[in-house]
Amino acid sequence: MTTFRQHMRERIVQEVREIPDALKPGIYALTFRIDSVDQDPRLPYLAFGYVTEDHVDRQPTRADPPGEWEARWSYAYFPPSALEGVRVLGHDRVHDPRGSELHHREAVAEGLWWEDGIPEHEDDEEERAERLDADFRALCVDLARELHEGGHLVGALGRSVPVVLYDMFAPDEMFELTRAANPPEVTAGFLSGEQMP
Repeated sequence: MTTFRQHMRERIVQEVREIPDALKPGIYALTFRIDSVDQDPRLPYLAFGYVTEDHVDRQPTRADPPGEWEARWSYAYFPPSALEGVRVLGHDRVHDPRGSELHHREAVAEGLWWEDGIPEHEDDEEERAERLDADFRALCVDLARELHEGGHLVGALGRSVPVVLYDMFAPDEMFELTRAANPPEVTAGFLSGEQMP
């Protein structure tokens, strides 16, 4: 029986393979936006995207152009596909019904699921939410590592690029997640922003 982890791995490898050939030479990073449907920790998903040199080259033409690091690495300036998550994997019934089914089944089996309005579930709801969140973040880190270690990035793009992991509701975790998900040699440019004021 397929697990949620296996499903996510298969989907992310497929997404990397399906990046259009015309865009591949200009891609300098993949993006993993960690989010949840309606900010419900029971419904986590990963929105997969990528950023290209062409996108960065257009940033100086903005009315209020960003600094060099922000233009390249800040999720605030990533292209709409990275922000909107047109390729969503995880517990999202619309975009990934199979992932939704698998995640729900495993959360129930692990005692992490709760139903709204049932008093006995409310006592440890916050603890369950924290565990679901931590487990999903760890899975996303593992998926990025697999893209590197399994040769999927080199196979699809001809080179290794960083995978930037971020959650717009927990921006301070971006550097820690991205550092954990990538070999150090591909993250130097991104991590240089950690020292910025």
